[in-house]
Amino acid sequence: MRKLALSDEILLKIEKPARYIGNEVNSVMKDKSKTDIRFCMCFPDVYEIGMSHLGIQILYDMFNKREDTWCERVYSPWTDLDAVMREKNIPLFALESQDPVKEFDFLGITIQYEMCYTNILQILDLSGIPLSASERTWEDPIVIGGGPCAYNPEPLAEFFDMFYIGEGEVVYDKLLDLYKAARRENMDRSRFLLEAAKIPGIYVPSLYQVTYKEDGTIASFSPVADGVPSTVEKQIVMDVTHTSYPKAPVVPFIKCTQDRVVLEIQRGCIRGCRFCQAGMIYRPTRERDLAMLKDYASAMLKNTGHEEISLSSLSSSDYSDLAGIVNFLIDEFEQKGVNISLPSLRIDAFSLDVMSKVQDIKKSSLTFAPEAGSQRLRNVINKGLTEEVILQGAGEAFKGGWNKVKLYFMLGLPTETEEDIKEIAHLAEKIAERYYEIPKQERNGKCQITVSTSFFVPKPFTPFQWVSMNDRDQFLGKARIVNQEIKDQLNKKSIKYNWHEADVTVLEGILARGDRRIGTAIRQAYENGALYDAWGENFVYKHWQDAFEQTGIDPSFYTERERSRDEILPWDFIQIGVTKKFLWNEWEKAKEEKITKNCRAGCSGCGAKVFGGGVCYEGQD
Repeated sequence: MRKLALSDEILLKIEKPARYIGNEVNSVMKDKSKTDIRFCMCFPDVYEIGMSHLGIQILYDMFNKREDTWCERVYSPWTDLDAVMREKNIPLFALESQDPVKEFDFLGITIQYEMCYTNILQILDLSGIPLSASERTWEDPIVIGGGPCAYNPEPLAEFFDMFYIGEGEVVYDKLLDLYKAARRENMDRSRFLLEAAKIPGIYVPSLYQVTYKEDGTIASFSPVADGVPSTVEKQIVMDVTHTSYPKAPVVPFIKCTQDRVVLEIQRGCIRGCRFCQAGMIYRPTRERDLAMLKDYASAMLKNTGHEEISLSSLSSSDYSDLAGIVNFLIDEFEQKGVNISLPSLRIDAFSLDVMSKVQDIKKSSLTFAPEAGSQRLRNVINKGLTEEVILQGAGEAFKGGWNKVKLYFMLGLPTETEEDIKEIAHLAEKIAERYYEIPKQERNGKCQITVSTSFFVPKPFTPFQWVSMNDRDQFLGKARIVNQEIKDQLNKKSIKYNWHEADVTVLEGILARGDRRIGTAIRQAYENGALYDAWGENFVYKHWQDAFEQTGIDPSFYTERERSRDEILPWDFIQIGVTKKFLWNEWEKAKEEKITKNCRAGCSGCGAKVFGGGVCYEGQD
């Protein structure tokens, strides 16, 4: 019988002990004496968040299909267990075997969001793994990072042995095979890292040197060993239909953020919004075959017992056979009580028709993301939505029975004016007015509109990667303008307004575009007590303010400064397919308020054709 790492006494004292006991439905148990590689996959946030992450489920399934590998999972212990583990010197452990993470060959950390950086140090610290990669030996796991934040790995360079740039299905097998050979041949750790750096998509920070100019910008970035490439190329799967995908994903014991089957229908996005990092780094768009989706939907629902299935995509409306998969799910599962979730839909007549088939209109709300209030600013960000389309979509939705609408906007966008800001309130008012144009007897109760604004962060590999960012006071001042403008609206009772935390956004901006020097501040903030920074109740900005002061780092260098075209950016060594020239041209077009067509309407020459497939080849120049 498997022995738990935590005693009954501890489990009874902490919140949600089911986070730590493992043994869930579809979790994989193997005989560790019969495996060559033990891989611990980590999501550096609480269990309920990590268990909702599709990427880990895919890699967990893929690794465990190898007979020589046993992949297990670990998540960040919540603050109550964190305190107990430190007090009683309990090492962090994996869920399946309950063995200490330090005993594994690899610790793979998915880096989904900048605000989890201190949680990464918590994972290493509680595991007894040296925080600095330079201090590790073969007695420690190889610590490898991946996910969207790995596209600027530099702030975390000190803490990782390597990063995987791109989609994990491509070269992980090569890396694991190399590791087996290295241990078999008694290769030293540094030699293994050198050989790993030669695998496409693998970035080993210790094998690169960075120098800086007097003004603090990067002077050079280059490899320090022969055979190490000067650039690291993103790895992506072109045939997403025949790649690894779990038919029996692990089912959590407790309710998670996404307590449902997740069916990924495509990767990438054709839209080209200039603020959106995902839309650039996941190009080109690749669709899964309808027959495959039908097969996997049936198998996953059967193997999990879930009563909801979600179609995952950056822009589900753009999947070429959305009607086919939705109609299949309705025909097969609606009478069996299975709910169908359709996030990331554009609000047009077709999408509304689809949603009306799968949603309980009386209970659900519609989500619009205009992102900017004025048409001028929507053109700047290349949102591709006109006010006419927005109001028409809202009108069709109201006629269809919806009366609850959520509107998402950003404040602090490049070239934004006070008039643009006020237009957020005016657009919300126009949508409310559209509802009351419907005859009273045909309305579905009272109209409820919720306006939410986040604050803009310029991310790497977007056309806005060069721009300056607002500071805390500027962000809050803009939120107050929106709030006052909404209060002044005649229909204010129908409109509610909320906004994101400004301090968190500023920190996110520092970490998103930071270089290697930021690592010292991340470590210092962790030592100051920063942990679970993504959770409002735990975020203490003073921990970070003190850390920047203690390490001599000026945060404004990373946020409030506009970059020149010829400046070497910390992430320039990564090749994502989309070229730097294209991104700069898009920034120039943004300043001119010019629109770029979506990929299906006309090729924009972004560079993603280098991968040799995807929708960017369909019916274009």
